[in-house]
Amino acid sequence: MSLLSSLRELNHEQRHTVLASFLGWTLDAFDYFLLTFVIVAIAREFDVGNTEVTFALFLTLAARPLGALVFGRLADRYGRRPILMLDVVLFSLFELATAFSTSLAMLLVLRFLFGVAMGGEWGIGASLAMESIPPKSRGAVSGLLQSGYPCGFFLAALVNWLLVDAIGWRGLFVVGALPALLVLYIRRKVPESPVWRAGRHAGGKTGMREAMRGHWKLFAYMIVLMAAFNAFSHGSQDMYHTFEEVDLHLPSGSGAAFLLVALLNLGALAGGLFFGAWSERAGRRRAMIAAALLAIPVIPLWTHGGSLLLLGLGAFLIQVMVQGAWGVVPSHLNELSPAAVRGTLPGFAYQLGNLLAAGTATAQTWLAHRHGDDLAWAMSLWIAVVAMLLAALVWLGPEARGVDFGDRAS
Repeated sequence: MSLLSSLRELNHEQRHTVLASFLGWTLDAFDYFLLTFVIVAIAREFDVGNTEVTFALFLTLAARPLGALVFGRLADRYGRRPILMLDVVLFSLFELATAFSTSLAMLLVLRFLFGVAMGGEWGIGASLAMESIPPKSRGAVSGLLQSGYPCGFFLAALVNWLLVDAIGWRGLFVVGALPALLVLYIRRKVPESPVWRAGRHAGGKTGMREAMRGHWKLFAYMIVLMAAFNAFSHGSQDMYHTFEEVDLHLPSGSGAAFLLVALLNLGALAGGLFFGAWSERAGRRRAMIAAALLAIPVIPLWTHGGSLLLLGLGAFLIQVMVQGAWGVVPSHLNELSPAAVRGTLPGFAYQLGNLLAAGTATAQTWLAHRHGDDLAWAMSLWIAVVAMLLAALVWLGPEARGVDFGDRAS
């Protein structure tokens, strides 16, 4: 089923729910990626190395499991909608506070707190959307939801290109407080999850330990799988702008640098939409494996294209595959999760995987330094290895495409 046909089959409220979940992840990613564009500028201001600043990325990723657990449990108890609004307000406030950092230590603390708030958004937004739409629409909507991430990356690149010279890196974080306005839309247009309302009406208040009985091996598998997924995406994105500055010698605010990031994110958008919809026909695992393995032959163009045209093509194609694989994840994790912990489990597994992969940017920087500061080599090696690992993990795992969410309640 195509994205357009899937959206046409949704009613008015379901479309608002999907849009709100998409925008939540888009704006969450926008706030996260703003930092990746100003690593060099922050390092210069605080007189530290780039590696020290990338520790802020590590802290953000490392804090996200805590946010996924806390906000996820709140969402399972009090509803997806109110906790999603609270979460959006908090990550916007911590983004704003980052603009007023007086030292690297203060910035690191604020990015950790931002990570706690960021960690709650994906799981709650994905469960709210997946529980509100027909099963046959999950694949296409999953790709749309996950495409919010590259859209946020693109918005961050656009704002950096247009504004960084005028307002500096601190001003970018002030702009990053705007996602809080999304709460007004959610409050007016988005209903509560019908699955959550039905469970509440039935009087079901199942604790996490009870709900997870018999599912702990699945949970462990999901964590390892999401570690590979996060190493895949962050390994191809977080250091890309630094690669542009250091390896390609493109100034931060240049049109060429923005063009490459724009092409990268257009590829991610196309990949998420295509593979998400295709997974409804081909199956979740087959779509993810195909996307992961197809990334490998694209790597030489991505990092060693030799011209702006070839580098742009490589940036586009690598993200077609990376976010193509990711486009299946929201539906896949929600279909595997028991109903009583669906607000918690997908996001918590995702963010624990993020924790395991949180050192990706720092590890790539270290690898590059050990290889003559060749970031292109480090990024290429990383993605090739992770792509093969990810394909193997998906192949070994289960699938529950199209399952009735009521069937996963125990």
